[in-house]
Amino acid sequence: MSGRSRWPWARAAPPSGTRWSSDPSRRRRQSWPPRGRRLSSSLSVRTLAAQVFLLQALIMLVLVAVAASALVVQGRYDAERSARDRSLAAAESFAHAPGTALALRSPDPTARLQGAAEQARKGSGVDFVTVLDEHGVRLTDPAPALIGTKAQGVGRAAAGETFTETFHGRPADAVRAVVPVTDASRRVVGMVAAGIEYANVGDVLNQQLPMLLGAAAGALVLATGGAALISRRLLRQTHGLGPAEMTRMYEHHDAVLHAVREGVLIVGGDGRILLANDEASRLLGLPEDTDQRHVRELGLGPGLTRLLVAGEAVSDEIIPTGGRLLAVNIRPTAPYGGAQGLVATFRDTTDLRALTGQAELARGRLSFLYEAGMRIGTTLDIRRTAEELTEVAVPRMADIVTVELLDSVLRGEEPTSAVHEMRRTALRASRPGHPLQPVGDVIRFVMADTPTVAALRRGRAVLVADLDTARDWRAQDPEGARRALDHGIHSLISVPLRARGVVLGMVNFWRGADTPRFEDEDVAVTEELVARAAVAIDNARRYSREHAMAMTLQRNLLPLGLPEQDALEIASRYLPAQSGVGGDWFDVIPLPGFRVALVVGDIVGHGLQAAVTMGRLRTAVLNFSSLDLAPDELLGHLDEMVTRLDSQTATDDDGEPLTGATCLYAIYDPVGGRCTFSRAGHLAPAVADPQGRVTFPDLPLSPPLGVGGHPFEAGELDLPEGSRLVLFTDGLVENRGRDIDEGLEMLSSTIARADPSPEETCRALVETMLPEHPSDDVALLVARTRLLDPSCAVTWEVPFDVTAVPRVRKEVSRRLAEWQLEESAFTTELILSELLTNALRYGAPPICVRLLLGRTLVCEVSDGSNTSPRLRHAATTDEGGRGLFLVSQFADIWGTRYAARGKVIWAEQNLDRTTAPDASAMFDVLDL
Repeated sequence: MSGRSRWPWARAAPPSGTRWSSDPSRRRRQSWPPRGRRLSSSLSVRTLAAQVFLLQALIMLVLVAVAASALVVQGRYDAERSARDRSLAAAESFAHAPGTALALRSPDPTARLQGAAEQARKGSGVDFVTVLDEHGVRLTDPAPALIGTKAQGVGRAAAGETFTETFHGRPADAVRAVVPVTDASRRVVGMVAAGIEYANVGDVLNQQLPMLLGAAAGALVLATGGAALISRRLLRQTHGLGPAEMTRMYEHHDAVLHAVREGVLIVGGDGRILLANDEASRLLGLPEDTDQRHVRELGLGPGLTRLLVAGEAVSDEIIPTGGRLLAVNIRPTAPYGGAQGLVATFRDTTDLRALTGQAELARGRLSFLYEAGMRIGTTLDIRRTAEELTEVAVPRMADIVTVELLDSVLRGEEPTSAVHEMRRTALRASRPGHPLQPVGDVIRFVMADTPTVAALRRGRAVLVADLDTARDWRAQDPEGARRALDHGIHSLISVPLRARGVVLGMVNFWRGADTPRFEDEDVAVTEELVARAAVAIDNARRYSREHAMAMTLQRNLLPLGLPEQDALEIASRYLPAQSGVGGDWFDVIPLPGFRVALVVGDIVGHGLQAAVTMGRLRTAVLNFSSLDLAPDELLGHLDEMVTRLDSQTATDDDGEPLTGATCLYAIYDPVGGRCTFSRAGHLAPAVADPQGRVTFPDLPLSPPLGVGGHPFEAGELDLPEGSRLVLFTDGLVENRGRDIDEGLEMLSSTIARADPSPEETCRALVETMLPEHPSDDVALLVARTRLLDPSCAVTWEVPFDVTAVPRVRKEVSRRLAEWQLEESAFTTELILSELLTNALRYGAPPICVRLLLGRTLVCEVSDGSNTSPRLRHAATTDEGGRGLFLVSQFADIWGTRYAARGKVIWAEQNLDRTTAPDASAMFDVLDL
């Protein structure tokens, strides 16, 4: 700027003979003292250097003193903190020691803990380790006189809180930590206090204090010497510059000041302008005679004038002035020899402000889309995902948002090409009383010129900025359009909801009277928002389809109903995990001789693979049980099968090994009430006697299936009639908030309180043990035992002699007559004769015959041989081989099972009909 502006300190610095030109282009030194003055100038510079050195030394002294004080304070703080940490470590170690809680509950805790507390105190280096009871009374203390007195300020520890503090009181001020001691039920049974007396906390600091002070003195000496060397070097480098050289420097500074592209305004303490560079004159429109005029006289506007008069520091405050947006920075300053003033700088940010506004708008849209990506698709539920889209868009994007989806999509099926009819799935409005159709209504798109149909046809968003002037959107529903306009809706964006190139539905964004109309920039945002929602909805659709398939598969793999049998009264439950299908299963399998097999198993993992694996194992158990194997033998065969499947799976990258599957197999015999168990890595069942007492029997435990190399063992229990047998998987008793021991204890108490019926026991266990959405699937089987009436079971020991057959046959006929089964006598005698004759001819002693009456009539013949008979077609010349054929014709079902010694051949007849064998086939076999 041209005029009289100048640096205020530039006028004060040169000697009296120097003058400055008011014009920057002609600014020069008008006169200068003679060359002889140079020596005195150099001396004054040396004096100034000496004064600067003294000032630097004083500053160094102050800094070193402050630093030393800070080190002392920090050292004391560190010492106290170290004391707290040591005290807390000692107290926690002693409180959590295995025998502390037991000793506190002993008759004389002081005798048991005093010696241990002293050893802990010496080992940890603290001044005291004191054990208190739950009321705060000292049980141990380094000072025996304090034992029995009550400690102060330990109420928080008695309430179960661990804390450290600086304690002031009796017997001494100390830094201490107090830790509660709890028993197995987490009840506070005592406390442990450990600490260091406050007088000993600063011992280390006192030892280090001379070293700190010595270091501070050394630092002061080094800093002072360094300042002296630097001052001397600077003086040597400047060669004692005088006023001429300083004036030249000021001229250079003044030229730079007027050349910069940032306005600079220097204002004195009285509010008058001392200097304004050229950029400041241009930005503020200052007149030629700006120097020494008050800022209020320059017409700078109220905002800028207020800032300059206030004299307070300001950073990048935007002030509108003369059609520009200026960024103002103000800093107070004290000129040489003058009063308090300030320096203000100005930058023109008009263009930058416009760019910043656009950037902020873009940033806001990106932030909105990012938030939408985080909030949409949090679940795999189709309807909930559509609702999340409306929640995100209202009110930030629109006043009303509707989502319509195809019915096939809502069912989880593949979307169809017929998109003229959709169902409103979600709707959200910023205020109540909207005029649009509610959720659940069918929305039809039949008019070809409506915005929604146009959007579906084009495959991209359609904008209707002004609904008042648009006519095409009213064609389909004129009355509904009128209600929408009366409500204040004035702008619409229709966006097709597409995923993988297929239309899933439609999303409509509406704005009302209090919101500006949609613009072209909003279309891109809505399309991006809907595209993200479409992916989430399609993922939810595909998950729903696969989940439904998996659930259907699992339901078909599990028992559809419990079989009819008279040995047990049974109730069951299966609850899938929150994540969906799993691998838990149960089964009830009737066996010959009125016996019943109970099975519960658990496959590691969840999902379709676990369900399929469960089906394979359940099928294998059904097949093995048809062989009437003992529980330990059956699990052995099942283990071999799992091992083979694992070896096949190892070559398939997509397969998951079965190792880790567990299974419990039990066989209950109602004749004697004996139950045989074998378990592979599974939890033992709970057994409740008729009086309600619950136990967990100690049954042999074998490794999980697929581990291999270990034989399976079996255990037996005699169960009185009316006992309840509870078989379950670990999901019933174990979850994230409860360990297995707590779960078993809760299970026991629930069974004891429940009604004796299996159905009520199942209901009580599910309601008590499981949350609304369990994290693991659960299989539960409750069976109440029944005993076969002793009068319905009869046993005969048969001598190893063929002549004994007629006698046994007569006794069987007499028993059948007592049971009023004369019609079955002939068939039964025939079956018995054939089975008994085979045992005597091909078997080994001892031989035993048993007849059981229940829902059916069972005839069993056992012998000591392991040789199993087989049904075959006898040749014409064969003398024998036709007995088992007769048995198979007269009996409804027959078979062989192996016992610990020998075998049992059994035949079963239904009592509700008379067996009518094929006579012609019998004659052919018998050659008649």
